[in-house]
Amino acid sequence: MDTKVMRAVLAESQAGKLTFGEVVRRLVEVGVESYFVDFARRDETFYMPDGETYAEKMTVPVPAIANEFSTEGIVAAIRAAQADTIRYPEFVKRATAAGVIGYWAFLSGRNVTYIGRRGETHVERFPPAKP
Repeated sequence: MDTKVMRAVLAESQAGKLTFGEVVRRLVEVGVESYFVDFARRDETFYMPDGETYAEKMTVPVPAIANEFSTEGIVAAIRAAQADTIRYPEFVKRATAAGVIGYWAFLSGRNVTYIGRRGETHVERFPPAKP
């Protein structure tokens, strides 16, 4: 397990230096199957296919999580990130404002499940690869 790459990706993403596509590419290259971001605990856990895990505390500020889940709010934040008009620090602000308490990025399944305080979910499929 290449924890050095995981730490670097986490640090660069939280500093606003990487797009989501770059994060996915680099984590897939070192065999990460999925990762879970827990805004309430302010940590990220990476999962490998063999069952190994690696966790790191988040360094990006995490605002209070809104009580109500807003599908429209999280979709707007996702679209802005996909268009690269925002990077991760702003995404965290918008996601928590939309009531997202955490999300699970399934790299091997090419989707992310966003979770609200009461179990509400929004599943976002990865956009098709650009030619």
